[in-house]
Amino acid sequence: MAAVTVVMEPLLGKLTKLLGDEYKKLTGVREQASFLRDELSAMKALLDKMELMDKLDPLAKNWRDHVREMSYDMENCIDDFMHNIDRAQAEPGFVRKVVEFLATLGRRHKIANQIEELKVLAMEANDRRKRYKIDDCINSSPGVVAIDPRVSAIYKEAAGLVGIDGPREELVSWLLDCQQKLKVVSIVGFGGLGKTTLAKQVYDKIGGQFDCKAFVSVSQRPDVKSLLIGLQHKLGIGEPSHAHEVQDIIDPLREYLKHKRYFILVDDLWDQQAWDIISCAFPENSNGSRVVVTTRIDEVGLWACHSDRANIYIMKQLEEQDSRSLFVSRVFGPENVCPPQFKEISDEILKKCGGLPLAIITIASLVASHEPRTLREWECIKNSLGSKFATKPTLEEMRGILNLSYMHLPVRLRPCFLYLGMYPEDREIMRDDLVRQWIAEGLVCSSHGVDLEDVAKSYFNELINKSLIQPASTKYGEIVSCRVHDMLLDLILSKSTEDNFISVAYNSEDMARLHSCEYKVRRLSLQTSVGGATSEALASSMSQVRSFAWLGQCKYTPHLSQFKYLRVLLFEFPDQVDTIVDLTVIGHLFLLRYLKAFAVHSKLVLPKEIQGLVHLETLELFCGST
Repeated sequence: MAAVTVVMEPLLGKLTKLLGDEYKKLTGVREQASFLRDELSAMKALLDKMELMDKLDPLAKNWRDHVREMSYDMENCIDDFMHNIDRAQAEPGFVRKVVEFLATLGRRHKIANQIEELKVLAMEANDRRKRYKIDDCINSSPGVVAIDPRVSAIYKEAAGLVGIDGPREELVSWLLDCQQKLKVVSIVGFGGLGKTTLAKQVYDKIGGQFDCKAFVSVSQRPDVKSLLIGLQHKLGIGEPSHAHEVQDIIDPLREYLKHKRYFILVDDLWDQQAWDIISCAFPENSNGSRVVVTTRIDEVGLWACHSDRANIYIMKQLEEQDSRSLFVSRVFGPENVCPPQFKEISDEILKKCGGLPLAIITIASLVASHEPRTLREWECIKNSLGSKFATKPTLEEMRGILNLSYMHLPVRLRPCFLYLGMYPEDREIMRDDLVRQWIAEGLVCSSHGVDLEDVAKSYFNELINKSLIQPASTKYGEIVSCRVHDMLLDLILSKSTEDNFISVAYNSEDMARLHSCEYKVRRLSLQTSVGGATSEALASSMSQVRSFAWLGQCKYTPHLSQFKYLRVLLFEFPDQVDTIVDLTVIGHLFLLRYLKAFAVHSKLVLPKEIQGLVHLETLELFCGST
């Protein structure tokens, strides 16, 4: 399933269920459901063709978006109907059955009218398809071909990356010089050059020579308080802080570090203001302490080094030979030999990657997935890449390379990839959480009786193999968590906006924007503190949300009773103190399949008994009290 057609599969399944024996007495409804299923099946066939195209005619795109939103609303209507019928049939007692039967007659009449309205909408959509000649706009895209995913993983340890040895040893020599006062070194370069990979290699190689060490990620929208609390935890400074003020977290950090030789890696720093606060935790001493900062912004790197240009390491694109070695090792495996017939075309592809490791690895993963390999397929990939990138790498050109890998993803993997946009930048995402959320949202299809969770884990592994997500943690040799590179996250959020797949809000202004946007919000991720003033907007305009994640500071609990179509509900604010999360109304969320609340220092308010959650598959509650 793809992002646009993801709703079609469950909708068609529910229409088919209405045609089964369970609903055979509902003659009028069955007839309408049969009509709708046939009409929507025809639309889905066309939508599937659209998913293989990178660019659509504006009329075709408009029609696609209209059908997508219509399908969401249809599924909600049918869910309501099925829920009412199932609830009525479950009631015991003769008198109650008679009362419910009479009430159900009213419901049947209402649902019949609603489905008649849906039938009209479907007919109008097909009329528009004919009137605007949408089928004529859809031609097979020559630059995109069907691919079979590789079974074996392509990912290799960062230590094996070509071209990293020289920079790593140079930085090690900088950091292990005889200077005893605190030294800050900045690694500066364009996104995708491998700054984090290089810094982590240095960190792993020399970290053991220090009294203590820690690796912290900052990102574009840092929660500095949570970041400093995380630093406390990584340094092993007692229990996580319950302090309300940043200063109350910095003081014990400085006290702990002032007599130690410490090594801190601050990754992905974006602005001077964040550094000004974070750096307060690093006391000046004469113990040979070191701090390494990675950033893509020259001025920020210079600021962190106190304008000492001698301590700025400028990342550069890989040399031609290193680019070729990295590409060949990823595509052709341990033999590391490029067949002569592919040498010229591989050189042309590499020129368009501009020496950026992220681009090279991503494209290598793409071409490696084509079996058997043919020059024609490689030519298609080369022709799909922009021509400017070789001389002037920009965000847009890099996005074009990453977008090509997205377009070559099997259609079934696309919504799972986009779903990663529910999580903030630099977040370590646990595999088991992710695959259960995919399943709860209906993004995973199983055939021949294979367990859905096993299928979802294979989806996860495929995204790893294609270098679209990066392994984070392993357990018993198995990858159990991942991270998303910030440039790939940028692509995810761009695609999600285009397809109205996920909406992300960072502040009250974002919530106001979502409240007035063209389409209903279907999946919502709140990734920082959103003021209580937006609670009414949440209640009134977010009623169609299917996945809701709150990952940040929480000032109030939204009116969950309004979110009646929720499948996934996730609260995570481990560092916040004295928050009350009210879950007393979850029994009304009859479609809920996944519920996780992680609020270690907060209180969960639960209903006395949980009824009505007949679809609930995952329930995880971590809190200070209930």
